[in-house]
Amino acid sequence: MRPFPHTPSHETVDDDRFASGHLWLLELIDGVPLRVQLRESGLLRFGDGTRAFDGPDDVPLSLRHAVRHVRDRFDRESLRDAVDDVESVTVYGVATTRRSIDYDWDRLPPFLGVDVRDGDAVLPPDAVDAIVDRLGLEPVTVVDREVRARDFDPDVDAFPRSAWYDGPVAGLLVKNKRGGRAAVEHPDIGDPDPSGDPDLASDADPSNDHAATDVADAFATDHRLERLARSLESRNRPVDYDTLRDRTLEAIAREAVPTHSDGARDGVIDAAVDVDTLRTAVGERTQAFLANREHWD
Repeated sequence: MRPFPHTPSHETVDDDRFASGHLWLLELIDGVPLRVQLRESGLLRFGDGTRAFDGPDDVPLSLRHAVRHVRDRFDRESLRDAVDDVESVTVYGVATTRRSIDYDWDRLPPFLGVDVRDGDAVLPPDAVDAIVDRLGLEPVTVVDREVRARDFDPDVDAFPRSAWYDGPVAGLLVKNKRGGRAAVEHPDIGDPDPSGDPDLASDADPSNDHAATDVADAFATDHRLERLARSLESRNRPVDYDTLRDRTLEAIAREAVPTHSDGARDGVIDAAVDVDTLRTAVGERTQAFLANREHWD
């Protein structure tokens, strides 16, 4: 599986690269890099911005919602019909895991496709948009297409509104059909290190039980559990203890950004929360919810 295409800041790009031709402007999502490759066996292989994962247990908790989404939707036969060697193709995108922006998580897909590589070639933006859609995935939002290069000035043009929350885009990914690319980042939106581990802290203190309880109280509410249960039912999936607990943990890891604060408040969770302790606390609430739901049913 090939690494992500390098995307320089527009401030470091030679002006001549975007002096002519037409540009595609894509919404830069404030999330975590995620790439996927179909193996000959039919299994999907995943990686983030720095490494390929060894298997399902190696995927960070905060990326599992996106990995599961891609596994469920990836049209393997469509790719097999299109290319001779499926392993030559890598799809690059972003797992929509909270970092600086609190997106509308109910509307925002867990994964958005940004680039496709076939062999040594990174495909042009119009082809990427069509291929990602054909594979059953959602392409990243196109803000504008076929913009004349001479009409685009990243230092003057205002940042458009995001398609996924009530606020400006985190930035723009600018591409042309000759392979040129650059990122124009919003100056007022944080830029966490994309190579960092997006999961909860690995050095968490397992004895910090009160923090895990606070997180479970804040996020594993009956309202969230009911919403997740109905989502499973709408897709004819079983609403059992293990499935609902795991979906709730994935939602917490997706929507709550780790921070070095105390407990859980305002959509953040303490980076010192131990995952195993949190899993137990969420499990207790899941069990109680299912017992009450069965009673009312």
